Amino acid sequence: MPIDPAKVRRQFPALQRPEAYFDNPGGTQVAKQCLDRIMEYLIEDNANHEGAFATSRASDEIIARSRAAMADFLNAARPEEILFGANMTSLAFHLARSLARRLGPGDTIVVTRLDHDANISPWLLLAEDRGCKVEWTDFIPEDGTLDLRSYERALESRPKLVAFGCASNALGTINPVERMTEMAHQAGALVFVDAVHYAPHGLIDVRAGGYDFLACSPYKFFGPHMGVLYGRRELLDELFAYKVRPASDAPPTKFETGTQNHEAIAGLLGTLEYFEWLGRECGQDEAAGLAGRFDGRALIFKQALAAIQTHEKGLAQDLLKALQYTPAATIYGLTDPARFEERVPTFAFRLPNLSPRRIAEEMDKDGLFVWDGNYYALEVTRRLGVEDQGGMVRVGAAHYNTRDEIVRFGRSLARIARI
Repeated sequence: MPIDPAKVRRQFPALQRPEAYFDNPGGTQVAKQCLDRIMEYLIEDNANHEGAFATSRASDEIIARSRAAMADFLNAARPEEILFGANMTSLAFHLARSLARRLGPGDTIVVTRLDHDANISPWLLLAEDRGCKVEWTDFIPEDGTLDLRSYERALESRPKLVAFGCASNALGTINPVERMTEMAHQAGALVFVDAVHYAPHGLIDVRAGGYDFLACSPYKFFGPHMGVLYGRRELLDELFAYKVRPASDAPPTKFETGTQNHEAIAGLLGTLEYFEWLGRECGQDEAAGLAGRFDGRALIFKQALAAIQTHEKGLAQDLLKALQYTPAATIYGLTDPARFEERVPTFAFRLPNLSPRRIAEEMDKDGLFVWDGNYYALEVTRRLGVEDQGGMVRVGAAHYNTRDEIVRFGRSLARIARI
C-alpha cells in the first residue's frame, strides 16, 4: 500500500508542531523509535564497553545489534564493514589520513564540483600533504547534472582515488554512481561515495554498487547526530589505522577512535527499526521487484526506501509547481518532470532583489523552515555564480512532508516575491 502521511507523521513527535520542516537536507526530524532507544539505553544500559559487568555487556550488545542492522540497511556483506564516528566529515578525514600512506607525488585524485565540501576538502588536503595532483569533474550549470565527459577526461589520468556523491545536497541531482564506480575501477582507482544526501530518499546497495567506501549520516535519515562509514573488509584489513595502542587491530573498531557515542548508536538502531515498520506497513507493493535481490531484514529496508521513492516523486512535482507558480523565481537543477528519476525532492532557488537569508527569514514568519547559503556545497555556488550573493534558498521535502505543507510554501513564496 502507498505511504499514509498521517500514519508516518505519528511516528515523529516533532511534527506535532505547527511549523513545516523543509530544512530536511540539513537534518531530518527524529523517529519516535530512535528517541525510545536513546532513553532506554541511558536509563538501563549506560556504560563503557568491554567490561565484565552487566551494563557494559548490554552496551556491547546494543552496538553490535546497531552495526548489524546498518549492514543490512546498506546491504554490506558483514557487520565488520560498518564503522561509526562523530559525523561523515570526521570519518572522511580519518580515512584520508589512512589512505595517504598509499599515495605519493605524481598520483592523482579526482573530485567533483557537485559535491559537499566534506567530500572535497579531505582529499584536497591529502593531495597537498602527499604532493598529489587533483583533477576536477565539472557539472552542467543549466540542469545541475554531472558532466560525464568531464569525468571521463579526469579518469584519463589513471587516478588512485575518485570521490563523488550519490546526490547533490544543493541541487538534488542523483548521480549515476554505479556507472561512475565501474569507470573508476577500470581506471584503477579506489572509490569513495558520499551518500549522506541520498540515504533518506532511496535504497543503497554497496555490494551491487561495488563501492570501496561509502559514508552516510543518520541525522539525515531520521536518526541521531553521528556518522557511518562502510568499507570493504579487505581494504579495512589492509589500511593502517591511527589509533591508541591498546585498541583492537581488527576492523571496524581499529578505526573507531576512543569511546563512541553509545546513546546515538542505540538511537540508530531505533531509527532502523522505524524503517522496518515502514517497510512492513507501506512497502508490500515493492516486495515483488526486490525479493530476488534481497532477503530478510535487508529486503524490508529496501521495501521501505522504494516506497519512499515512489511517494516522494509526487512531492517533488508539487514542489516544482509551487516554485514555477512564482515566475520571478530562478530554479537551479533539473526541472523536467520526465527526468525526476535523476533527482531527489531538494530544490534550490533565488528571487530577484531579495537575499536568500531575507527569504528564509520571511518564510520563518510563515512557519516554514528552509535553508539559505551554500550548505557547504561551496563549489556549486561558485560555479553558479551566486556564492558572493548569499548563495541560494534550499527547500527539501522528506516523506513525512505533506502536500498541504507544500501549498503553504507556495503561498509564502508568492507573498515574499511581492515584497
